[in-house]
Amino acid sequence: MRILLTGATGYIGKRILPVLIENGHHVICCVRDPKRFNPPKSIKPFIEIITIDFLDEESLVNIPQDIDAAYYLIHSMSSSKDYDRLEEITAINFTTYLNKTSVKQVIYLSGIVNEDNLSKHLESRKNVENILNDGRFSLTTLRAGIIVGSGSASFEIIRDLVEKLPLMITPKWLNTKCQPIGIRDVIEFLEKSLLNEKIYDQNFDIGGPDILSYKEMLLDFAKVRRLRRWIYTVPVMTPKLSSYWLYFVTSTSYKLATSLVESMKVEVVCRDNKINDILEVNPEKYIKTIQRAFLKIESNQIVSSWKDSQISGIKKINISDFIDVPNYGCFKDIRERDFVSRKDTVGKIWSIGGENGWYAANGLWKLRGYIDKIFGGVGLRRGRTSPTNLEAGDALDFWRVIYANKKEGKLLLFAEMKVPGEAWLEFKIKENKLIQTATFRPHGLLGRLYWYSVVPLHEIVFRGMINEITKPK
Repeated sequence: MRILLTGATGYIGKRILPVLIENGHHVICCVRDPKRFNPPKSIKPFIEIITIDFLDEESLVNIPQDIDAAYYLIHSMSSSKDYDRLEEITAINFTTYLNKTSVKQVIYLSGIVNEDNLSKHLESRKNVENILNDGRFSLTTLRAGIIVGSGSASFEIIRDLVEKLPLMITPKWLNTKCQPIGIRDVIEFLEKSLLNEKIYDQNFDIGGPDILSYKEMLLDFAKVRRLRRWIYTVPVMTPKLSSYWLYFVTSTSYKLATSLVESMKVEVVCRDNKINDILEVNPEKYIKTIQRAFLKIESNQIVSSWKDSQISGIKKINISDFIDVPNYGCFKDIRERDFVSRKDTVGKIWSIGGENGWYAANGLWKLRGYIDKIFGGVGLRRGRTSPTNLEAGDALDFWRVIYANKKEGKLLLFAEMKVPGEAWLEFKIKENKLIQTATFRPHGLLGRLYWYSVVPLHEIVFRGMINEITKPK
């Protein structure tokens, strides 16, 4: 079967792709920027990559006519305040162009929308479903609540809260009920729904067996991690204050935190579990999903992360726009050092950031992260998906990986922190020498003042970093 996969670079898309290939399907992957899409070599013969932006009607001519089914895994929640309008346009364009194809079924992963008073996020999810329902194809909608798994936004936010805060004074929405589901079960539902006529033109709620408050989820997480935690809820914390609280404590962006807080006031509990019997899926309990997630983390098997699927609402970029580092009108800090072992040097470069830190002046890096958070940036809390592997499109603290070629010995990062200009950090191996280049293209006078103000720190940060990277083990 020929399957159209939207959101192929996203958290769910990366998880369902290998499953579809294993089941013998040919998958057409829709991506906005092909340079951010790095599927394993083993599956490349079974996929087709097309450049599509569902907000750009001209690009939609790339959609092939001969497709059997499609997965709709698109959302814009962290990209704009008007994300609901963007999601509406996207759904209209998708439906219009899919109507011109031979597609039989579209599978849409949505949110649980059973309450009368929904958040803006959940109203948008429901609106998208209504638009897709107008298509000439059969629509199957799977409505999920909190998705728990290694690299998922929910899991990482819960982890940040539990592991960093022994005592929490929290907003009252922590008492709201929800029905979490593991990522493994979500993928099984998506897989078994494909071209299954029993569930055409219907919507279903999918969830695990546990109905818990967010507070109970945090405390259960703490039990799994063998941590003692005390949580107290107060009624006086406003939505805006709640959003700031979530934003500063966790790795989420402020826009995403605002949307999440609004949604967390709404109960997301399944109407029924009839889809479990139809598809013969038995979702795991919440605690089991946490344990499974940590098994993946500890064995470095995180397939995808929510942090890598978007730019955290800070800068909407295509990697190809920044892969050529400019020279004109730029300030540069260029340093070179000889090294003894190419293998050790490249290994250190590919392990930089996250829990490993930046090899020198980590206190200054953390301070820069805190300042970034204060001004609405991403800070350092995003970390990295894998401790040893980097690919184009990956988030790396407040950087985005633009180019990564281990064989060539070149790693290029683009800054996503709040800065009055654009910044790149490049590591390049040339014979037995490491060339480390920091490039800054200022925006106006403020950008130039910023550069001159941090130049004294470069001697500490950048010199220390290249010295440590090239130092023999």
